[in-house]
This record gives sequence, C-alpha cells and structure tokens, in this order.
Amino acid sequence: MQQQKRQPELVEGNLPVFVFPTELIFYADDQSTHKQVLTLYNPYEFALKFKVLCTTPSKYAVVDATGAVKPQCCVDIVIRHRDVRAAYFGVIDKFRLQVSEQSQRKALGKKEIIATLLPSAKEQQQQKEEEEKRIKEHLAESVFFEQTLCQPENRTASSGPSLLTVFLGIVCIAALMLPTLGEAESLVPLYLRLSVNQKLVAAYVLGLITMVILRT
Repeated sequence: MQQQKRQPELVEGNLPVFVFPTELIFYADDQSTHKQVLTLYNPYEFALKFKVLCTTPSKYAVVDATGAVKPQCCVDIVIRHRDVRAAYFGVIDKFRLQVSEQSQRKALGKKEIIATLLPSAKEQQQQKEEEEKRIKEHLAESVFFEQTLCQPENRTASSGPSLLTVFLGIVCIAALMLPTLGEAESLVPLYLRLSVNQKLVAAYVLGLITMVILRT
C-alpha cells in the first residue's frame, strides 16, 4: 500500500540525491589524500540502490561501486586514485552517483562529483594564502582611496550641526515645556496644550537630534 502511494511521486531523474562532498581533490605529494570517502545519505522512508560511474574508470578504484542504503541511513563509498602522474595534474574527472528504488531499475536521481589531481598540497595552500593576501591588500587600498575622496566632505559635515537641526531641537524643547492636556490652572491657551503622545514623540525626536549633535 505504501509503495502504491509513493509511486506517483518517484519521477525518473527528479529525486534529490544527498552526497558529501561534491568535490574530491587529490594531491600527488600527499598519499593520505589518494584515498577519499563519499558519504551517501538516504533521508527517505524507502531503501535506495546506488551505482557509481566515472568518466575515467582506469584512474580510480571504487570500493563497493554498487550497493544499497536503508531508509534514513547513510553509506560510505571509498574512492582511490591509482594513477598519480604529472600528466593528470589539473585534469577534471567526473563521477556520477545514480540512485533508484530497490524494486525498480530506472534511475530516480543522480548527482555529479568532480575529482581533480593537484601536484602539491603545500603549493595549493601557499597560492590560496597569496590570493587572500592580494584580496586584503586590494580591499585596504580601496578603503584608503574612498576615505581620501571623502575627507573634504567629512570636514564640511563635521563643522557643526546645521541650522535645521538646531531649530528642530528648540521646537522639541519648547513642546516639552508646554502644559499637557488635562492639566488644571494654566494660562496657556487650550490649542497650545499637547497630549502625552505628542510629548513622547517630541522627546524621541529630541533624543535623536542630541545624538546627531554629539557625533558632529
């Protein structure tokens, strides 16, 4: 019954495949990287069959290239690079991981993993550090250039608060000094009396203006 309910959803080639990592990097001078592991996850409520294909199978040995994964479980697939030579440095190979339901042959989903052989892990790390250094230097130069361009404007802006800012501050202070609606015995006309909410707004605006003045 469960299989009949699930069957319409299992469209060929549309099932998401969860595998990590999606890129394999082998280093010629580091034998520990010549053996790497792909982990296939099955988050579904039914078992999956899997099959590992490769564009250049002569260069790699895949342990358990076919198998099954139980529902909500995972399995490790070991891949060994067995033909490490300079002629293959920088060449990109591809693995394809196909999955299907155990009771069927059609591929429900697939995922491609790229594999690259590089000469040296140390050289790669040095290149990465040099690239990061160049990026940081470029960003620092850009920030310095922008600050240099903005200096005249900053001097003008920091000469003091504008007249509009001072005027708004005086208005807010005057509003706070006016009597509140409902107060008895006041000589101030009724139309000049403010509500509590209006005074709260005036106090809030005055606080913002004070922060602007202190920063300038």
